[in-house]
Amino acid sequence: MRVADVVNRPSPQVVEFRIWRVNSAFAAMLRMAGNGPAVRRLPGLRFGKLMGTGNARTFTPRDADPHHWALLTVWDDAAAAAAGATSRPLRSWTDNCAEELVVRLRPLSSRGRWARREPFEVGRRPVIDWAGPVAAITRARLRPTRAMSFWRAVPPVVAELADARGLRMALGIGEAPIGLQGTFSIWESSHALSEFAYRTPAHVSAIRRTTPQRWYAEELFARFAVVDIGGTYRGYTP
Repeated sequence: MRVADVVNRPSPQVVEFRIWRVNSAFAAMLRMAGNGPAVRRLPGLRFGKLMGTGNARTFTPRDADPHHWALLTVWDDAAAAAAGATSRPLRSWTDNCAEELVVRLRPLSSRGRWARREPFEVGRRPVIDWAGPVAAITRARLRPTRAMSFWRAVPPVVAELADARGLRMALGIGEAPIGLQGTFSIWESSHALSEFAYRTPAHVSAIRRTTPQRWYAEELFARFAVVDIGGTYRGYTP
């Protein structure tokens, strides 16, 4: 399937993921505290989350990277996305960052909920086999009583992810230091992502344990076509 086939779907929804590298972590934390309501009021925004990032090694506060911050936005259409990019809340980040990566995405498949919502529109038939690069977003709200069990299961999965073939980049994302966490990753192909998700032993084991261990009060997994990438993250374009 070509990018054009996805772009020309009936739904005009546009998904964007931004990562900013900042020089002042303190200033970024102030923007995080003050920008959330302003972002949510932007015209044409269906869903938006400002998040901290981390190295996704333990999914605890030890992973936190105070110099990289992220924003996920879901827009009504391309016009709303373009207007949002020049809005005051987003410019307050762009004008004060040392580096920015912007990834434009089109949903291929999505399962689960985020903050009790299903933010990504998918066609009647979710697309699994995509010829170009793909991105994945995972997000979960941990049950406090099951957190220790979850954290003990993380290291083997992280070790497999670091060595995964076809991985272009991966980072942890979260709306809060504890309990709300996820990942954003970019892969060379759907095949590479599926090989990691369904054929690496530690990850497969974690998937099988999710239901009996009752780790999550809420979870979401979404796969996207990478429509466009602009800028850099840690000095390179994934």
